[in-house]
Amino acid sequence: MPANRTGLRLTVQNVSHRYGGLQVLQTISLTAEPGEVTVLVGPSGCGKSTLLGIMGGMLAPTEGSVTCAGDTPDNCLNPLTYVFQDFSLLPWRSVAGNVALVLEDRLSRADTATRVADVLALTGLTDFAKAWPRQLSGGMRQRVGIARALAVRPACLLLDEPLSALDAQTRDLLLDEFSAIITAAGTTTIYVTHNLAEAVRLGHQIVVLSRRPGEIRDIIRVDRPLPGRSPTDPDLIALEQRLWRMIRDDAATAERERIDVTP
Repeated sequence: MPANRTGLRLTVQNVSHRYGGLQVLQTISLTAEPGEVTVLVGPSGCGKSTLLGIMGGMLAPTEGSVTCAGDTPDNCLNPLTYVFQDFSLLPWRSVAGNVALVLEDRLSRADTATRVADVLALTGLTDFAKAWPRQLSGGMRQRVGIARALAVRPACLLLDEPLSALDAQTRDLLLDEFSAIITAAGTTTIYVTHNLAEAVRLGHQIVVLSRRPGEIRDIIRVDRPLPGRSPTDPDLIALEQRLWRMIRDDAATAERERIDVTP
C-alpha cells in the first residue's frame, strides 16, 4: 500500500453539540492535515468521542460544520473509516477472512486476495493469515482490526481509544508498530485517547479539550518524526507532564466550583 500524502483535510468550524439540554461541545474549530495524526485528549466526559463522531459524519453537529477537502487514495472504498475499542472480530473467520469481510461484494475475488495480502504485510500479520482470533493475543487481535480498517484504503482513519483494552506492556509495544503502520499507509488519522503517553508518542498535533462543555484549551504541535519516538525522550516526557497538569488543573477548578455551589 503506497503512502498517500494528498488525502483528506478535515476542517471543523465552530462546532457545538447538545444532547437535549446538555451542552457537550462548545465552538470547536480545528484542522486535521492530510497524512497527519491529530490526537484528541481531555477529561472524561469532555466530548472527545462525540467530536470524533461529528468529524466522521456519524453525528450531525447542533451548530457549525465539518468539511473535507483533498483526494482519496486509489481504489478507496470508504473515505472515513472507524476503529473502536472492541476488536469486533468474527470468531468463525480466520485473520484473512476477517480482513476480507469489508471487501466482499465490492471487489473481485482476485482483487480481494491482493488487497488482503497487502494489508496483512503492512501490519505484520502475513504469517497469521490462517489463524483464528482465539489463537491471537489482544495486541494481535487489535492489529487485525486495524488491518481490516486499512483494507478499504481510507482517506481518514478515526480511532476511539483503540488500545484501551490492552494491558500496559502490550499497549506500549504496539505503539511503535501502530505509528509505523499509519505512517506507511499515509492516511489522515484522528485518534481519541485518555492515555497521554499515547498522545505524545503518536500525535503530530494534540488537541486538548476542557471539561464539559468541551472547548479547545490548546492545540500543541509535536516536532518529532513518526515512527520512532522514544518513551524516554525528555521532551516528550515533559510534554506528557504538561498535558497532565492542564487536565488536572481543569478537574481541580471543576471541584472548587462544585464546592462553591453546594449548599
